[in-house]
Amino acid sequence: MKKTDFTLKSVRRLTGDGNAAGDVYELVLSGDASDISAPGQFVHIALPGRFLRRPVSVCCWSAEGITLLVKEAGAGTADLVRMGPGTRLDLLTGLGNGFDLTGLDTGRTVPGRIILAGGGIGIAPLYGLAAALRERGIISMAALGFRSAADAFYLDEFAALGCTVSAATEDGSLGVRGFVTDLLTAAPERDYVFCCGPSPMLRAVHALPHLTGGQFSFEARMACGFGACMGCSLPTADGMKRICKDGPVFTREEILWQET
Repeated sequence: MKKTDFTLKSVRRLTGDGNAAGDVYELVLSGDASDISAPGQFVHIALPGRFLRRPVSVCCWSAEGITLLVKEAGAGTADLVRMGPGTRLDLLTGLGNGFDLTGLDTGRTVPGRIILAGGGIGIAPLYGLAAALRERGIISMAALGFRSAADAFYLDEFAALGCTVSAATEDGSLGVRGFVTDLLTAAPERDYVFCCGPSPMLRAVHALPHLTGGQFSFEARMACGFGACMGCSLPTADGMKRICKDGPVFTREEILWQET
């Protein structure tokens, strides 16, 4: 973990009209991203006048800085997406354990069987993952889910990485009418999943019988962001684990779902 000042270079609205909660924005920041080592890690952003930092998944990164996708969900994120270029931001970087790609090198994960499954803002870390896979010569399939066509974003960006992109919307206004699980069911040969999205989606994907394995990135409210407060704990086969410190990525085998 590293505490670093970043400079906001640009803000681009991806969905909505800029006047409602739920809009998604792309933020490009310049600064030292050397502590980020894997797709799926996150940063913790300090906001003026706000007591708690805001955790945001890293979409992608380079030697020059990072790109974040931010959904306006409350007062803090509303402040963040309305900041102007040149704003200095205090970030903790290199937080969490990202997606593990070592299985690709040992043959445990068959590259041709990989599918990336994302829902809503959970798509963000999968973009960096798709870029990392491409660097390894692996062109993946991206199954992306949204409420409607108006809520869709980053489809062209995934396609530009060479991904085969499939979309599902709840109202059928884009792609398949339904959910990400419908896209995965329609591609039974893709049996290893990298997945990120809301908990109900993760649970539904986890239950798909044709999957032989996978890695799931959890979204959670985080206070400290590095495991001190235990506020984002998750039951696993190895006991309770902290999403911020031990995750946010967990393997399919270790995840336990509590009865509701």
